[in-house]
Amino acid sequence: MEIKINNTTLSLGRGDITAEATEAIVNAANSRLAGGGGVDGAIHRAGGPRIMEECRKIGGCPTGSAVITTGGRLKALYVIHTVGPIYKDGGHDEAAELRNAYVSSLKLAAEKGIKSVSFPSISTGAYGYPMKDASETALKAVIDFIRSNDAFTIVRFVLFSEKDLSVYTETLERLAKQPLH
Repeated sequence: MEIKINNTTLSLGRGDITAEATEAIVNAANSRLAGGGGVDGAIHRAGGPRIMEECRKIGGCPTGSAVITTGGRLKALYVIHTVGPIYKDGGHDEAAELRNAYVSSLKLAAEKGIKSVSFPSISTGAYGYPMKDASETALKAVIDFIRSNDAFTIVRFVLFSEKDLSVYTETLERLAKQPLH
């Protein structure tokens, strides 16, 4: 599914984020930028050691923030590493932290002149964020940003499974019908 907002195409698809050819892909990193499992591990394995070398130099990234490294051997030129919240119960500012992770990533990409970005679903793997709630926060954050910022030609969400894609599609269809505010 895709929609057009101003000059930006917002698209959803199923796939492997490490194979994306957008200028930047976003990594759901941990705060130590130490690699790990899931998306983070896959990006580090596919991109090679140069990404980890740059992550070590940066040192860390607080929850809700973002940093940028090379894409190493990936098709993407850059990896934007962002740290989403570990989900507890929804009552510990998780939604605000998750929103900040998306917005920080987009701001950093815009500052670097990057025109195309691919996101995974941040915090929904090992960090346990419920997919439906995460899709709502993620899509609202991205839509709000691109409505007020002309930096991008394409922002993609690359979802790991058909089930995840279905949740994001349902959320985007609903949000796309809502009036601008």
